[in-house]
Amino acid sequence: MEPLASKLRPKNLNEVLGQKHLIGEGKILSSMVKSGSLMNMIFYGPPGIGKTTVARLLADLTDRKFISLNASTDSLKDVKNALEELNMFMGQKGLLLYIDEIHLFNRRNQQVLLDYMENGKIILVGSTTENPHFAVFKALLSRAMVIEFKPLEFEDILDGMNRAITFYKEEKGLKEVLISKVSMDFIASLANGDMRKAINNLELLLLSKDRVNQERIEISQEDVETLLQRKIINFDMDGDYHYDLLSAFQKSIRGSDENAALLYLAMLLKGGDLISVNRRLLVIAAEDIGLANPQAISIVKACTDAALTLGLPEARIVLAQAVILLATSPKSNSVITAIDSAISTVDSTSVLELPAHLRDGHYAGAKSLGRMQKYLYPHSYKNNYVKQNYMPKGLEGRKFYVTGTNKYEDATKNYWKQIKEE
Repeated sequence: MEPLASKLRPKNLNEVLGQKHLIGEGKILSSMVKSGSLMNMIFYGPPGIGKTTVARLLADLTDRKFISLNASTDSLKDVKNALEELNMFMGQKGLLLYIDEIHLFNRRNQQVLLDYMENGKIILVGSTTENPHFAVFKALLSRAMVIEFKPLEFEDILDGMNRAITFYKEEKGLKEVLISKVSMDFIASLANGDMRKAINNLELLLLSKDRVNQERIEISQEDVETLLQRKIINFDMDGDYHYDLLSAFQKSIRGSDENAALLYLAMLLKGGDLISVNRRLLVIAAEDIGLANPQAISIVKACTDAALTLGLPEARIVLAQAVILLATSPKSNSVITAIDSAISTVDSTSVLELPAHLRDGHYAGAKSLGRMQKYLYPHSYKNNYVKQNYMPKGLEGRKFYVTGTNKYEDATKNYWKQIKEE
């Protein structure tokens, strides 16, 4: 029996949920389809977000034969067999070869693809959950465009689940499917941005209650807990409790209480809310730690990327590392204070006239307008610094950034104090 997730595959790009940065008027994938010209691409992103579906749609919409292989199970022989079929596609505009988990192909397998890519006989679309800049060989990567797919938003998952229920009702001739909002939110949160996982869980619940000749299905919270083997806690993704929990999480890290922060992390993960945790950790790294530990945001980004790749339950380990690092780091809010101060000034100033010596001078007639004529090139001076005005007219001397009291920012302040006072 064909899975419900497969039956719900979008028939056109407009039906693809999420990925608004790639699909829509003027966006890269939609523009390719409109022009009828595709490029070799590497689709990068977590599982269950539509990479295979989009590749299939690109082939259909540009009249290309679609062949799908999986690098974890298919061999070099399978690749060659697919490529040898090229001459059979006389009625179509060519072949789109889709290779899932392309990073698992060894160098020899990837090398075979290069000649076909270069002579234009195939369009290669590879997909990977690993960072392609590290996982895919450079020769292949240099001939392809990396397209990053984002994890689906919580609302996208809910939208997909509601579509699935509507489809199931129509297919089975049901009058009603009853399932509480709490249960729907819980199933969506467990998916961690993976639409396929959410719909598979929903289908399991629907099938467990489906009986011959019945007109309605009712799924209780107890049914959800029993079949999915997870306890539904008081976790309302749309309600105040969700945001209160995230607020307590951030305030605990800001207050350097790693134990409270770990407790709130556990509560958030119990509800399956991986995406919100990742976003909040990245914000905290810049807002509350900032330049007091400038390496923290790089480490947190690595941890949150790893969490998306691993999924739960393993994601809890790398996220706990990020939480402990941030909670025990020295704190500084100088970054957010500085940018908010600058934005406030922009909002309250009607005209910002740029200094003439900072304007572009690389065009005919620029010299007669005084562009860049009095600009002092800092690298031509001692310590790569020379005093000159960089602020728009009327804002000379204005300061937005005030250094925090911590080892890194103190050292930076003392360095520039010494340089600028010489």
